[in-house]
Amino acid sequence: MAREHFSAACPEPSAPPARPGGPVRTCVGCRERAARAELLRVTVGSDAHGHPAVVPDPLGTAPGRGAHLHPTSECYELAMRRRAFARALRHTGGGAGLASAPLGEYLDSRAEPT
Repeated sequence: MAREHFSAACPEPSAPPARPGGPVRTCVGCRERAARAELLRVTVGSDAHGHPAVVPDPLGTAPGRGAHLHPTSECYELAMRRRAFARALRHTGGGAGLASAPLGEYLDSRAEPT
C-alpha cells in the first residue's frame, strides 16, 4: 500500500500564475520583472566612432543578444553603476569596454520636459 505524501514544501498543484500581458523580462538596472512591452531592448552596436556601444533597439528586431531596461534615467544609472550592460550582453571586448553614450542620448531625447 502506497503512502500519501503531505508536506508544506509540496503545495497542492493549482493553476499556473497568470502572466501579465505577454512575455516577461528583467530590467538590467533595477532587476525588476516587467512585461516586455514596458521595457526597452538594447544590443551591442557601434557609436559614432565605430567603437562597440550599447545602442537602443526600440523595435526589438536587431540581431544578436539583447538586454532589457526600463526607459528611465534611474534604471540607466543603476545599470551603469553595476556594469550590467557588458555582463548581460556578454560582451568581452576588453580594454575600453562598451560605450553607453548612444543609449544615454536616446533616453535623454525621450525624457519628458518638466
